[in-house]
Amino acid sequence: MTKFQISNSIQWQIFPFVASRSIVLFTSILLFTESNIAIAKEYPINIAQKTKTNDAISAAADAAYKEGKKLYEQGTGESLLKAIAKFEEALPLYQKIGDRSSEAFTVGHLGKIYSDLGQQQKALFYLNQALLLRREIGDKKGQTITLNNIGNLYSDIGELQKALDFFHQALLLKREMGDKVGEARTINNIGNVYLNLGEEQKALDYFQQSLTLRREVGDKLGQARTINNIGLIYLHLGQQQKALDYFNESLALNQQMGDKLAESTSFNNIATIYSDLQQQEKALDYFHKSLIISKNLGDKLSEARTLNNIGNLYLKIGEEQKALDYLQQSLPLFKSTENKLGLAANLINIGLIYSDLGEQPKALDYYQQSLSLYQKVGNRGGEALTFYNMASAQRKQGNLNAALNQIKIVINIVEDLRTKINSQELRASYFATVQNYYQFYIDLLMQLHKQEPSKGYDALALQTSERARARSLLELLTEAKADIRQGVEPKLLSQERDLQKQLDVLEKRRIQLLGGNYTQAQVEDLEKENEAVLEQYQQVQIKIRTTSPHYAALTQPQPLSLAQIQQQVLDENTLLLEYSLGENRSYLWAVTNKSITSYELPKRPEIEAIVKKLRQEITTPYLKHSPSIDALSKIILAPVAPQLENKRLVVVSDGALQYVPFAALTKPNSQKNSSYEPLLINHEVITLPSASTVAILRNEHKERKPAAKTLIVLADPIFSIDDERLQSKVQGSHPAVTEANLNTLALNRAAKDSEINFERLKFTRHEAEQILALVPANKAKPAFDFTASRNTATSNDLSQYRIIHFATHGILNSKHPELSGMVLSLFDDKGMPQNGFLRLHDVFNLNLQAELVVLSACKTGLGGEVRGEGLVGLTRGFMYAGSPRVVVSLWSVDDQATSELMTVFYKKMLQEGLKPAAALRTAQLEIWRTQKYAAPYYWAAFTLQGEWK
Repeated sequence: MTKFQISNSIQWQIFPFVASRSIVLFTSILLFTESNIAIAKEYPINIAQKTKTNDAISAAADAAYKEGKKLYEQGTGESLLKAIAKFEEALPLYQKIGDRSSEAFTVGHLGKIYSDLGQQQKALFYLNQALLLRREIGDKKGQTITLNNIGNLYSDIGELQKALDFFHQALLLKREMGDKVGEARTINNIGNVYLNLGEEQKALDYFQQSLTLRREVGDKLGQARTINNIGLIYLHLGQQQKALDYFNESLALNQQMGDKLAESTSFNNIATIYSDLQQQEKALDYFHKSLIISKNLGDKLSEARTLNNIGNLYLKIGEEQKALDYLQQSLPLFKSTENKLGLAANLINIGLIYSDLGEQPKALDYYQQSLSLYQKVGNRGGEALTFYNMASAQRKQGNLNAALNQIKIVINIVEDLRTKINSQELRASYFATVQNYYQFYIDLLMQLHKQEPSKGYDALALQTSERARARSLLELLTEAKADIRQGVEPKLLSQERDLQKQLDVLEKRRIQLLGGNYTQAQVEDLEKENEAVLEQYQQVQIKIRTTSPHYAALTQPQPLSLAQIQQQVLDENTLLLEYSLGENRSYLWAVTNKSITSYELPKRPEIEAIVKKLRQEITTPYLKHSPSIDALSKIILAPVAPQLENKRLVVVSDGALQYVPFAALTKPNSQKNSSYEPLLINHEVITLPSASTVAILRNEHKERKPAAKTLIVLADPIFSIDDERLQSKVQGSHPAVTEANLNTLALNRAAKDSEINFERLKFTRHEAEQILALVPANKAKPAFDFTASRNTATSNDLSQYRIIHFATHGILNSKHPELSGMVLSLFDDKGMPQNGFLRLHDVFNLNLQAELVVLSACKTGLGGEVRGEGLVGLTRGFMYAGSPRVVVSLWSVDDQATSELMTVFYKKMLQEGLKPAAALRTAQLEIWRTQKYAAPYYWAAFTLQGEWK
């Protein structure tokens, strides 16, 4: 389900999120805009210093004002109404004696109280009066307070451009006055507006500016609020764990400062994450904590949002009536506070219930009401979600063409919003949250194709599949050719270099720490420091992109259409097999350079179950023929079997299929005997993240001159202090780094998550020597032992070679893809520990002229799976660094078998002149036919990704 999430202290925002059911939910996540809640405390009227032109009237006015202030500070619904009466008693008296300053205070308080009571139009009237009076008397501090409060009100009622105007006026005054506390508050509010406009990148930039200022001035209350808002962005973009970390940090600060309203906000936001994680009892507990505080404080808007969230939770678990009860309780509260965004989300949620109950016309009526509100506010994300729900309702009624028109609008909005996010990581995260839109569009097009096969809907579905996958990779590959750092402010480039050095220093500290006696607290502190520097590094990279003239000039690469795939990618001997796995149905498109055929396959869960079994069986060394290979082949290859012939197969997988070695599958129904004949016998198999990827790779490398030298091999590094090669080097008592704590460098988490055992890979040396023997000595370079190091891997030497070969341990970290990488020598030639982990981050910074990179290690073809991007790991890092093709592995490979496979692979390439893809196929066939290594475990792990020509 996709859902909405709202935020507290006057503002809220929409957050799409994919969950487990077929409908879409909208949850309220609470976000902080900061009005000057305790205006009287922050900027009290100084009665003693007033000029009293009429003592009796002035005294009466002051007495009424003081009583009103006291009632206002009590904060209950009844006391606020009494406070209004007192301020209205004081106001005409101040006007009578011409006390403009006191009049401004009084009308300002009235505006704030009406805002608290949800009477926004009255609040705006009084606040505008206060602003005019403060401008008249030249009260800059009072003006900034009032400007912020007016901005908050406009934000609250959905007039976001007006809100921005008032916030920017306040910001100019705050900076002019040197008021950093007020500046940070206003910057936070501007961030909130951009979040409500669906511009997450701009919002994050403002929040981080605000947080820096707040830390500088020691404003813990403000820090808590901005930390909460940063958490919202990460939640919006699908990074739940990161969001939860921010919410918990905010909660701790709120409780420390005794801020009950903020505490309520934190409870609500944490509850939403637990609800997403299917921990419903825990979520309900946090929601009810939030609700109690909101009711006690008389905060109607916060109460409305939390009721809405509880309703969503009940809808998720299938209790529609309970859900409707809570949503209908929140509806009048949203209406009374004139909160357009809250009301829009609430209307959608009610519509979802009616859709779930089969009452589509009623659901569409609610959606239409919601749509007009989102369009008035200018919230593009909410507009997209509403159109998506309308399309879903239309399809349920059988109105496929109406649904098609609406989902097209959704996709256009998403494509536009996506390009506004400058961070590649956050852009990919956002894209993952909207994949259900693309799946819906594909499924709808294929339904229309069934009805009208001649209209080309299957070609449009294939193009949509391309639009839905590996978009960040396409952009990265396009960016790689442009020197985006040219023309960038030198200060930014210097900051980038400094942060890279800081990361290296932290890696060395980690080695030293974990090599001796350490506490868990020390490890956690170092981890936090490392994450903080990584975040700064990412922010600097965003600034480099946004300020780079070369980056600005880049044209966003567009995925290919069917005709372009046929012309630019395929030839007579190549067949593209592109898969898309869906919740209800999956699809396969078989494309030649002249035709397209499409097939419907079983739903994703069925395919995933078989793939899971296949992975278990195929990684078992003694299984020469696993039953799951036949089962999967029957499902995903049988429909297209007549088209396979002896063609080269270019496979674009999806979901669980990315973990499948297609070369090990069988051609269904080719023979009825029981002998195992892998697809490899008749087919060269290539894997790609998308068909569009290879077109970009070809374009980027077509004019590049080949590197001068042939081959560099990094092999047989030193992992342990006990290694025999270190015995003559170690003197005295250097810190012992044992196998048990080789979670050093970034190995700390990475190795643990990957369950890697760092033993010496003795056959890698044999492998390397055999390969190097095929190349003249002046065209090759061995890097063994201590020189199989990170320093060698990151040196300019690598750019001199056409082929780069790593024979070592690889680490896959699916939880933290940035910690994936290659493990090189962990000790220098003096026996001292060194940073030996070539991280994905380091790979992206390489500048290669290579035609081929071979990662002869474990699991190097895997990575963190990001919906819409695929497996984010080493392959894309080396492609970005300059190699159009990479050979990688799909599981932990056998040392000796891999050594023999690689030796044959290089002989076929370097002696017989085969292209890398053909050489790999031939080598795998030769190893398979060896009785000792007949099981797919020994030969099928390696696959070529990228260009095959």
